[in-house]
Formats: sequence, C-alpha cells, structure tokens
Amino acid sequence: MVERARALQPRLREEQDATEARGHYSPELHQEFKKAGFYRCLQPRRFGGYEFDLKTFYRMAVELARGDPSAAWCLILGAGHSLMLGSYFDAEAQASGFGANGEFCAPSVAAPTGKATRSGDGWIVHGTWAYASGAPYSTHFMPCVTIPDETTGRSKLGIALIPRSQWKMLDDWGAILGMRGSGSNSIVVDQAHVPENHVIALDMLDVDVSKGTPGSRLHGNPMYAGRCSSFFHAELVSLMSGLGLAAIDEYESIIRTKNTLFPPIMPRYRHHDYQRALGMAIGLVGAARRLAVNAGEMYMEYCRRGYEGGEPFSQREDMELFAQLEHGGRLIWEAVELLFRTSSSAGAKNGQRMQRYYRDISIYRGHLSAQYEVVAERLALVHLGLTGPNAPARLSHRE
Repeated sequence: MVERARALQPRLREEQDATEARGHYSPELHQEFKKAGFYRCLQPRRFGGYEFDLKTFYRMAVELARGDPSAAWCLILGAGHSLMLGSYFDAEAQASGFGANGEFCAPSVAAPTGKATRSGDGWIVHGTWAYASGAPYSTHFMPCVTIPDETTGRSKLGIALIPRSQWKMLDDWGAILGMRGSGSNSIVVDQAHVPENHVIALDMLDVDVSKGTPGSRLHGNPMYAGRCSSFFHAELVSLMSGLGLAAIDEYESIIRTKNTLFPPIMPRYRHHDYQRALGMAIGLVGAARRLAVNAGEMYMEYCRRGYEGGEPFSQREDMELFAQLEHGGRLIWEAVELLFRTSSSAGAKNGQRMQRYYRDISIYRGHLSAQYEVVAERLALVHLGLTGPNAPARLSHRE
C-alpha cells in the first residue's frame, strides 16, 4: 500500500496545478486510487476492505502528500472515516454503508451545524456543513448533528450516515489561500430520511469506549474500539509530514540549480547557510513524521488494552496524543516556513511548488485543531480532573 502511494508521486506532482484549479483531484486519479485500494485501507475485511492498521494508513498518507498535499488531504479525510463507520455503527448500518461492492468514502464535519429529528421509524436530517473534505468522490456523508436527548429534553451530539443520493455538494471550494485541491466543499442536507440505526449518539471529543464498541465486537479487531480526536489529528500530521518532505525535495532542487548572490559565488547547496536550513528542516519534519506514525501504534495499543479487558482507552490518553501531534504539526510549520523564506523569491511566484506548499501549510496552521494553546488548556483541565458536571467554576486570572 505504501509503495503504491510512493509510485504515484510523480503523477501527483505533475497534476498539482490542475488539481488546484479544479478544486479536487481528477476522475482519472480517483480511478487510480480505487485500483490501488487506498479507499479500503482501514475498511473492515467483512465488508470488502483490507483492515490494515493505522500505522500503514498514516505511512500511506505521508507518501501521497509528498506528491500533492491537497489531493492527499481530499483522499485521506474521505477514506479515513471508514474507521468511524466500522467502529460505532451496528452491523446492519455498516452493511448498508459499505454496500455490496465495498465502495465507501465519506467526509465528516465535527461542527454540529445541522440536526436530526425523529420521524416514524427513522430520522430526518437537515443542515449545511462547510469544509467537508473529500466530498467530490464520496459515497456518503457522516456529519455531526444535534439530536434530542429524551432523558433531559435537551440536545446532545450525534453522527449521521447519509447516502450521496440525499445530499448536495456546493460548488464553493477553491477561493482560499491554500489546500485548494482538497475538495473541502460545503454539503447541504435537505430533509434527508435515514433509518433509525443511521444516526447514533456520539461526542467526537469524548467517545465512551468503556464497554467496547459495536465494531470491535463485530470484527474482532481492537482497532475499531478507539476514540476520534487523536486518530483525526494523526491523519493531518501525516499529511503535513508528506508536505514537509515535498518542501524539502523542492528546496534541494532550488539550491542545486541556483548560485549564491554575493561572493564567493558558488552553488547554493555548497554554502553553509542553505545546508543549515536544509538540515534543520530534515530533522524537524522527520521528528513530526515519527510522532504521527508512533501515534498510530499508541492508538492501537490503547485500543488493544481496553479490548482485552484492561483499562479502557481514556479521554486523557486521547487528548495527550492529540496535543503531542499538534506539536508535530508545529515542527513542520517551522520547517516549511524556514525553507520558504530561504529558498529565494523565485520560489514564491505563482505556479511554483514552494509557494503552494507554503500556502498549504498555512491552511493547516490556521485549522481549529492546530491551535495547540487552546488544546493545551483543555488537556490540563482533563489532567487536573477539572472537567465534567462536578467541575468547579472556572476563575478569571484576577481571581
């Protein structure tokens, strides 16, 4: 799987301009991805997938992003949600989602900008969700929704599984600084009717896995007994690791073909200033990549421990992995920023890969989940036991 991703790097790079202009990768690349089996990497074998582990999935993401970060973002964030379907929904809903031929890809949006209300033997789902990465080639949509809590009369969070026939993708992606080829279009769901088991109560920030999950029992695989936050951000840091490697490739190409501006005139790659920048970037990106791949191993370890009767995969462990991954993303941001500002103004021109990588990493840095200061506070609250209904009121700095 990893070798297939690596083999497609030249073609992905060749199509970067067209992918960005289109807003997503080409139908021809989509067929190549299907042929390679990328969409089925985490999909249960019971429903036509390979059921490979997260380490394999993240390594695959790195190699694809080294070819084109935004195309890889589109693919990975659509294909990765087979883990969510395979973990939290019952057997009947999974069979419906994966279908008879095992063709499945679905974006998911964590912001609950829509709702699900009960209607007869099912649900009516309605709303509009922005930034549904992977939408162009998806078979389903798995948005976060608000659902009624019959116990309290209030609303709680849930996830819906909606087939493509019941949602519309808006043509509203591309007018943004970077990640223009990521297919992060908005999706509109207008009074979609889905069966009872196609909407489940689930809070992505704190999934209760203390009693296992439907998927872990169905498939006999602890990978389907995990949480959401750290899995999701390891996807992003894997993608950004590939972006960092792509920027390193481009930087090396630049310094091997350009001379220094001032005496002694020499090829830039022979000058210590450029050597230092390259070496720094190699170390920073390598460290982040190891964090992402290791997160896949740790995630599997936490899942396995709970599955085998030990301590369940906890919110604190999920948050710690998430926070560590954020700092991996921070390392890549620092590396690409260093490469961009030392690669010469030629790399900043429109159509240049270095400019595109800098724009793409900037979108990641502005992503809600990359705001490590915010997550650091939430992690500290969990660490100190200051969360939940019995937590003390928060004090101002003055108090």
